Amino acid sequence: MTEGRSPALTAEHVAIGIEELKARHGPPPWAAALVQTDRYVVTVICQAPGHQNDWHYHLADECWSVYEGELSWTLEGRPEPVHVKAGEWILAPANTFHLIEVHGDQPAIRIAISHSGEYHRHERDDAPPAPPGALQ
Repeated sequence: MTEGRSPALTAEHVAIGIEELKARHGPPPWAAALVQTDRYVVTVICQAPGHQNDWHYHLADECWSVYEGELSWTLEGRPEPVHVKAGEWILAPANTFHLIEVHGDQPAIRIAISHSGEYHRHERDDAPPAPPGALQ
């Protein structure tokens, strides 16, 4: 899903809109790096209804702004998923397992802000069980 090209925003190309990214990439799934530095990465992620990612965590906080659609985050230690829609933000604290799922009948687009070099981690000595039906 992640594209192998350079970030969309650079010193030479300093502005872009989500609608332009949608036109470039077409229907979901796709992901486009907007900015990538040695400190952080900003990525636009588009996924189809019903898509869910794997049960994972990161060593650093990760947050998202929802641009379109409705999603939920199942977060370790919370009894119910947190539902987020367009215009809202959500945080997955460091070392917190989480699962993201797209709801409704439209694709969802979210903008992720994460630490450079951080990746999906799936194992931890005290790992909680994955939610039913979650990819692992």
